[in-house]
Amino acid sequence: MSVVPAHNRAVNPQRPAPAERSIVPSIWRGVRTALLAIGLPVAVIALWQCAGSGGSLFGGVLPTPDRVWTAWYKWAFGQSGLGLNPYSGTWVSNVLFSAQRVAQGFAVAIVVGIPVGILIGWNRLAAGALDPTVQVLRPIPITAWLPFSIALFGIQDIGSVFLIALGAFYPIVVNASQGARDVERNLVRAALMMGARRMTVLRRVVLPASLPSIFTGLRVGLGIGWTAVIVSEMVAVKSGLGYVLWDAYYVGRMDVVIADMVSIGALGFLSDRLILALESWVLGWRRLQSFQN
Repeated sequence: MSVVPAHNRAVNPQRPAPAERSIVPSIWRGVRTALLAIGLPVAVIALWQCAGSGGSLFGGVLPTPDRVWTAWYKWAFGQSGLGLNPYSGTWVSNVLFSAQRVAQGFAVAIVVGIPVGILIGWNRLAAGALDPTVQVLRPIPITAWLPFSIALFGIQDIGSVFLIALGAFYPIVVNASQGARDVERNLVRAALMMGARRMTVLRRVVLPASLPSIFTGLRVGLGIGWTAVIVSEMVAVKSGLGYVLWDAYYVGRMDVVIADMVSIGALGFLSDRLILALESWVLGWRRLQSFQN
C-alpha cells in the first residue's frame, strides 16, 4: 500500500498533471467559440445564396454570395492592368493604403488622447479647462468635418489621417479620463503616505489603474478609425478601400461593393484582435479576477 499522497504526480502517473488536465477543456472551449462565431454568418450566407435566383436578388440589385466571392477573387488575385476590369489585382494595394492611414491616424489619437484623458481625470484644473471643449466637439460627426478637411488639406493623405485621428481621439480621451477618475482613493492615499510625489503617483498608480479603461477606449477608437478611413477615402483621396467602394457603386458593381464591405469588416476584426491580444499581455493579472476564467 502506498503511503505517498495521491496528489503527488511523481508517484501517481495515473493522474494527469494540472497542465495536462487543462488542455482538453481549452481546446473544446476554442472549438466551441469558433463554432459560435461562424454559426450566424454561415447561416445568413446560406440563406442569402438559396434565396437568390440567377445570381442575384431584388431584381438584380443584390448579387448572391458566389458572385461576390468571384468578384473578390479577381480583385485580389487577378492580373492588374489587363482586361476591362479596373479592380483586378488591386486588393492588396488598396488594403495597404487604408491600413496605413488607419495606423497613422490611430497613432496620433493615442499620442494625444491618452495624456489628455489622464490629465482631465487626474487634475480638476485641467478638467475644467479641457473637458467642456472636448464634450462640445465630440458630438460633431466625422462627415461634418469632411469639408473642413478638404478645404484645409486638399485631396491628400493628411486629410484622411486628420479625420481618422479626430474620430479615434474622442473615445480614447473619454475612457482614459474616466479610468483616471475611477482610481481608488485609498491607493492614492497609500502612495502619498509612503512619500511618493504627485508625478510618481500619476505614473505608478493612476496610469496602471487606468489601463483597463484606456484599452476599452482604444478598441472603440480603432473601430471608429476604420469608419473614418472609409468616409474620408470616398471623398478626400483617390485610393484605398473607401475609394474603391464608392467607385464600384457608381459603375454598378455591387459585387465589388459587398466584397469591399466584407474586407473592411475583416480588417476591423483582425485589428481589434490585435488590441485584445495586447491587452491580454499587458493586463494579464485581470484574467485571475475575471469570472469567465
